[in-house]
Amino acid sequence: MPQPSTTTKTTLSEPSAMPDVQSRADHRDLAIDRVGVTGIRFPATLAVRDSQDNNTMATVATVNMFVALSAERKGTHMSRFLELLNEYRDGLSPDRVMELCRHIRDELDAERAHVELSFPYFISKQAPATKREGLMDYEATIICESTSTLDDVRLGVTVPATSLCPCSREISEYGAHNQRCLIRAEARFTETVWIEELVEYAEQSASCPVYSVLKRPDEKVVTEQAYDNPKFVEDIVRDLATLLEADKRITWFHARSENHESIHSHNAWAEITRHTGPENDLNA
Repeated sequence: MPQPSTTTKTTLSEPSAMPDVQSRADHRDLAIDRVGVTGIRFPATLAVRDSQDNNTMATVATVNMFVALSAERKGTHMSRFLELLNEYRDGLSPDRVMELCRHIRDELDAERAHVELSFPYFISKQAPATKREGLMDYEATIICESTSTLDDVRLGVTVPATSLCPCSREISEYGAHNQRCLIRAEARFTETVWIEELVEYAEQSASCPVYSVLKRPDEKVVTEQAYDNPKFVEDIVRDLATLLEADKRITWFHARSENHESIHSHNAWAEITRHTGPENDLNA
């Protein structure tokens, strides 16, 4: 009669005996630029400019996290990204996201780590005439990258605004066509730059800001303001670049605008990227 096998079978109750396939060697000799996790929906709290008693804002971020994988490694440990993220959910700031990025690089023993968060950021704005308050939401991003020798952090925000065509105003006997534009301001910096400040720079560069609450007296103001301040998409990015370049805290910036045309089937686009301080090899 055959004797029972003496081979020990790994079971789920014995985690220490489980094989770690990801840590095995790979024979293809191909390094991977980025491997990680994307599309994580995660609650977060953010510091608010000019807040009293250290007030914070609750939001929900979409998080992407990656590391570079060396050629000899088969895989990375995906679960560790989430474990580390859970340690950093409160009081997020560019500095704190940078700390998370370094932690990921060290924990996963990688040459390079990359973390990016995108999230809605709400700012209370008063209508220009009636002073009625309403919340405006802006799409903000924090992007961090860390290597053994360099850390890089960028803060960005996308701001809706109004532009009015100078050519249309010039050639028309009355009226002019306008657009909803999406203005993007992104910056590297040596001292704290607030999301609110980037929003203000972007809105100052448009023909007129937009608001969530407008009564008829407010509509009159914003319509006339845009008419008195016509701008091409080129004007918007040049004006935004001028403001960002004048801010001595900012060492690099990307300014762009996409104007959603009202009388054309296409959109208008312009962008400027500039270094205004010392460069490093992450400043691509």
